[in-house]
Amino acid sequence: MAEAVERRKRYRQQVRDEIKQVALGQIARDGAAALTLTGVAKEIGVSGPALYKYFAGRDDLLTELIVDSYSSLAEALRAAATASTGSPARERLHAVAGAYRDWAVAQPHRYLLLAGTPVPRYDAPAETVDKARAVLAPLLEILAEGSSWPRAESLRAELAAWIAEVPAVAEWVRDALGPAASTPPDVALAGVVTAWVRLHGVVSIEAVGLFSGMGLRPATVLALEMDALADAVGLA
Repeated sequence: MAEAVERRKRYRQQVRDEIKQVALGQIARDGAAALTLTGVAKEIGVSGPALYKYFAGRDDLLTELIVDSYSSLAEALRAAATASTGSPARERLHAVAGAYRDWAVAQPHRYLLLAGTPVPRYDAPAETVDKARAVLAPLLEILAEGSSWPRAESLRAELAAWIAEVPAVAEWVRDALGPAASTPPDVALAGVVTAWVRLHGVVSIEAVGLFSGMGLRPATVLALEMDALADAVGLA
């Protein structure tokens, strides 16, 4: 009996994985907004209602794809941070930024699912926010080592208000940096928000092909952006 139950579980997981792979293929071809369970079912060769045994609807499927993508990206960044342990903070920042770009360039449809145009009539649940924070954690840890943070008082004031309204944000910062960290949460967040904007700006331009024909190497542009950020926050 137990063996039969285990076989059913494995079969169910295999079907779910196949559905997700087909869905990612559709997103790569037509964009996330065009994703439908009917279209996935047609490509797999089953009826539309059959897919509802595995996913409650399009939004359920889309959420899993987003969660999977955030987890994959977070794993890539954490691996880069771990591999560069012991190196100067500036080198670790470049390693993590490079891993971010490599992941996005290798699978732009998944990157744009996270950072592209929002899908109409889809509201991401709270679990995706936690996964997004996991992506930013390695950057937060590195940038907290900065010795000369930019003043950015207006940004810090906005972030301090956000932290006051959403205590989970301050908890996330404290958990990521550890109890011995001396960097205030609003300062650390100011750094990671700036890093994300710089990363997203360069990588998104490359992901949609806008660097083509310009004679620029996106890796060089990203390196310059990360050096500018490292200079701004005082990373060695």
